[in-house]
Amino acid sequence: MTTTPSDLWHRYGRTRAEHDRAVPDTFHWNWSQDSGPGPEALGDLSELVVGDLGAGSARHAAHLAVHHRPTRVVAVDASPAQYEMARDLFGHLAPRLCIVPSDAVSHLRATAGTYDVLYSVFGALDFTDPRELLPAAAAALRPGGRLAFSTLAHYLSGAPAQTDVVAAAVPAKTPAGEATTMRRWVLQEQVWVKLLDEAGFTGTGVDVLPLTAEGPHTADTLLVTAVRRP
Repeated sequence: MTTTPSDLWHRYGRTRAEHDRAVPDTFHWNWSQDSGPGPEALGDLSELVVGDLGAGSARHAAHLAVHHRPTRVVAVDASPAQYEMARDLFGHLAPRLCIVPSDAVSHLRATAGTYDVLYSVFGALDFTDPRELLPAAAAALRPGGRLAFSTLAHYLSGAPAQTDVVAAAVPAKTPAGEATTMRRWVLQEQVWVKLLDEAGFTGTGVDVLPLTAEGPHTADTLLVTAVRRP
């Protein structure tokens, strides 16, 4: 896979891709990807245009494209390595599944009024400043369009989420294996609600999905849904 020095996702998902190339039969929002609500949180997707923001290897997007009859699912990811992996795994699902190499904000700003549904499963909503991403998402949705995303309810260390729009530096590695950091937004429920309201959304709901296994690097999940104002 082609990588660049800035591609901090160059290794993510490679091991699974080597032995699991199937379109997933299930879709989960929670951190451990093993329980809780599924795509019903997105509503009926029949004949709709759907976008996955920070799609990674596009497993969630492939599931929706195969099992839920949308007109099109667009899987957007800024990582060259993730884009190449997604194309290798699920490129055969085109044109129902469209895999796009782009950061989420740039893509959304270029596609105003295009989408009926946008979603993110620990994707772009976690790793992009929400003060930029959420207004762009509102603009890319048609009036009444739906946004849903899952995000950490607290840090993996157990520390509480932020009470303001503050990003934390989390460990990462460069393609050369050097230690570095990336920014991740882990925000409390009321912060997300305020940001969504300011960005042009209404009807915001937040569900807490409890962790399903104890141990390090586990967390509860916030499942957030909102509708673009008419």
